[in-house]
This record gives sequence, structure tokens and C-alpha cells, in this order.
Amino acid sequence: MTFHSAIDADGWLLTAQRHLSPNYDQRPLNTVIDLLVIHNISLPPGEFGGNWIDDFFLNRLDPAAHSYFVTIAQLCVSAHLLIRRDGMIIQYVPFIQRAWHAGKSCFQGRERCNDYSIGIELEGTDDMPFTDEQYQTLNTSIVQLRSTYSAITSERIVGHSDIAPGRKTDPGAAFDWARVH
Repeated sequence: MTFHSAIDADGWLLTAQRHLSPNYDQRPLNTVIDLLVIHNISLPPGEFGGNWIDDFFLNRLDPAAHSYFVTIAQLCVSAHLLIRRDGMIIQYVPFIQRAWHAGKSCFQGRERCNDYSIGIELEGTDDMPFTDEQYQTLNTSIVQLRSTYSAITSERIVGHSDIAPGRKTDPGAAFDWARVH
């Protein structure tokens, strides 16, 4: 594998802020990273900004801060990247490691998508439009990722709903797939 200048040999995107999550582990030996999964997240649901997503991925979400947090504070989840509403990008897990974003999942008959995928969270909801800045950052990130992980073809860029149908709906109806290059 060759490394594009935007991603270092340790799997960090050089343009992203780094907030290392404890919620990751090693990918299975000799795994080819060949899937990109797009998600959305907002904490509390429907609210943007603040540090709640960061706190969630870093296992420091205070369940007393909001009634919804009681239901999720004990979960250990992460994503490789989060793209905020303003286009700012935060990386929680190096790409060479397995982030815990997909859960029970299957793509083209192959289960355990976390093993071979990269997860990108967009700050948003299923039913609210994403921002121009988010699409711009997402597209730039996709180009950078595909330069390093060439097995991620256009056909292997999917939504969480595609790998966990019936269980997940994100990135949702408001996500404009036509804007993903």
C-alpha cells in the first residue's frame, strides 16, 4: 500500500484534528480496506454544535446532561472521521485500525463491515439537509482516502442503511448522493 501525502503511514489524515477514541482495535490480519460507510449523528438528536459527539466517541458523555444520553452513555462506539456542519474534520481512529461504527452489518454477503471499512460521520440528521461545507469536505476526504485505499471504488461508498437495513436509516433521505463525487 502506498500512502498519499494527505494520509500518513500511521493512518492519520493530516488535515484533521486528532481526538483518539479508546473505541477501536486491530483489523483482522491482511484485511484490505475496501468499503466507505457514511453515517449521520447529532447529539442530542436534532441539535448541532457543542462537544457531545466528541464526548460520546471518547467515552465521557455525561448521562445526566440530557435525558437521551442515559440511553447511549454506556455504549462504546467510534468512527474514523466526523465532519461538522462547518466542514471541520475530526479523526477519532487511524484508518489502519478498526473503528466501531457499523455494528451488526453486511455488505454483498460479507459480514462485520467494521473489519474492512472506514466510517465517516456527518453531523446531521436523516431529514435535515447537510451543508455545502460538509459535502466539500466529504468529497475531498473521499479523494484522499481513495488515493491511499484504492479498493474503495465508487460502488463501495455506501450509507449505514445499506449495510444494516431495517436497523439503521442514516445518512437518510436528506443526504444528496448526487453530490458525492
